[in-house]
Amino acid sequence: MTQQAFPVEIPFLTDLGVEFLGMADGRAQIALDLSERHMNSWRVTHGGVIMTMLDVVMAMAGRSLDPESRAGVTVEMKTSFLQPAGAPGRRLIASGHAFHRSTTMCFCEAELHDNDQLVAKALGTFKYLKRLDVANRI
Repeated sequence: MTQQAFPVEIPFLTDLGVEFLGMADGRAQIALDLSERHMNSWRVTHGGVIMTMLDVVMAMAGRSLDPESRAGVTVEMKTSFLQPAGAPGRRLIASGHAFHRSTTMCFCEAELHDNDQLVAKALGTFKYLKRLDVANRI
C-alpha cells in the first residue's frame, strides 16, 4: 500500500509521524519511520507507540466495514509484546483485520512488524459511533 491522507484528522498520529497506507474490506495498514522521540530508556521503541499503532489500525480496519460509521472507539484491547521493536531509522508497519462485526461492535486483530520481524500482536473490540460530537459530551 502507498501513503495516503488519513480519512479523518487525528492530531496525535500527526504528532507521532504515523503514515496512513490504506483501509478497505476489513483491513488497514499504517507505518512509522522511527526517530529518537519514539524510544524508551532502553533505546528501543516505546510500548505506547506500539500500542497506539495497533489500536489505530484495528479501529480503521473495523471502520472500513461500516461506511456510515464516523468513528470506532476502543472498548477493550489486549496486546502481546513478542520482542523489542527497532531503533531510530527503522520502519514499523502495523496491519489490522476486522474478523467479526455486529451492528454496533467490531472485533479485530493486528500485528506490528519491524522489517520481517513480528514485534507485537493485539486483539481489540471497538464500538461504532455515528456522531462526532463525543468531545462535547465530556
